[in-house]
Amino acid sequence: MNANSPDPAHDTERDQPESFRARSVSPSLTVKDVEKSLTWYRDVAGFTVAQRHVRDGTLRAVSMKAGTVQLLLGQDDGKKGWDRVKGQGISLMFRTAQNVDEVAQRIKASGGTLEAEPSDTPWGTRVFRLRDPDGFVLVISSEG
Repeated sequence: MNANSPDPAHDTERDQPESFRARSVSPSLTVKDVEKSLTWYRDVAGFTVAQRHVRDGTLRAVSMKAGTVQLLLGQDDGKKGWDRVKGQGISLMFRTAQNVDEVAQRIKASGGTLEAEPSDTPWGTRVFRLRDPDGFVLVISSEG
C-alpha cells in the first residue's frame, strides 16, 4: 500500500519488496480413514473425486473437488500416534454462489449434521458450519 494514497483500494504502486500474492489455496488434511473421509466428502458434503492416489496397491490420498476448489485427503500413517487429535484449531471457509440454505438442506438430507444452521452475518453473508469425520470444521458461506 502506498502510504500517501488516500484510498488504498485504488493504489497503483506496490510496496517493495513486493508482498506475497497467492491465487488459490489447496489444503491437505491428514485423516484417520481416507475411505471414510472420501465417502463423507463425496456423499454428504457434495465434493467430487478428482483423483485417487494409490501407492503399492493402497489408497494413500484422494484429491477432492468442489467447483474450482481442491482439497487433498491424506491417509494418516500413524507415525505420530493413531489417536492424535485432528482438525483442532482450523476451519475451512468455502464461498459459494449457490443458495446456502439449499446446500445445508442437501447435506442434512444426505445424513450430515450441521454444527450451526444457516444464519445471516452482520457483514451480509449467509453461513453455516459442519464438521467432517476427523473434526475439521467446514464453513459454507454465500459470496458477499
